[in-house]
Amino acid sequence: MRRRYLVSKLFFTLIQSRVFERTMVRYSPHGERTFFDPNDFPWIVALEKNWRVIRKEVESVLHFRGLISNFQDISPNQYSLSSDDRWKTFFLYGFGKYQSHHNCKLCPETTKLIEAVPGIQTAFFSILGPGKHILPHRGPFKGVLRYHLGLIVPEPKSACRIQVGNDTAHWEEGKSLVFDDRHLHQVWNETAGERVILFMDIVRPFRFPMSVVNQFLMRLSRFTSFVQQAQRNQEEWDGRISQAISKS
Repeated sequence: MRRRYLVSKLFFTLIQSRVFERTMVRYSPHGERTFFDPNDFPWIVALEKNWRVIRKEVESVLHFRGLISNFQDISPNQYSLSSDDRWKTFFLYGFGKYQSHHNCKLCPETTKLIEAVPGIQTAFFSILGPGKHILPHRGPFKGVLRYHLGLIVPEPKSACRIQVGNDTAHWEEGKSLVFDDRHLHQVWNETAGERVILFMDIVRPFRFPMSVVNQFLMRLSRFTSFVQQAQRNQEEWDGRISQAISKS
């Protein structure tokens, strides 16, 4: 176990090196930015068109709020960002290979929509409680782009926002944000309401040969100790939710 952990640390150290990340950017048609134009991603149209359908399904999920995992329960690395119960995650897909069949069955229309997204790696509902601040942090790998679709966004907008690098944006219901999470970013919900988004990681488009390299690295990352532990934790939570709902 210790050996796998050390190998995993080495793997992420290599892919997060400045030299390697600069090389990736040179092969990226989208270049180096904080936020990207949603119009550059044709698959977003279907998600925004059906955002009310997705919202209806997540509202049914929220009836079981007490059974939904905190993010740090799935990924212990998140304890540095959140140690309370105001950041919850309802996973549908994770880590490029794991599907929560029970959760997907509860959200069939959402599942159909996200399965049509090219390069989907992770998809879940991110539920942020009132007054929550997620501290500045970076994502693990520049080979993915992060996507947010606003589903339930409390007012005022200026109090419910995300900062990526030096740029700040606000969620809007039915609207999308796409950004590079390798930039330092942080989140605030300074309202009295609950913010809910569809959160996805997608494979970042690259020109050849980086496209092939990136696909190889994505597959390799699934065997790291960090991903393996998160998957085991998610499987355990899926079992709890399934049993609790079946008894209700």
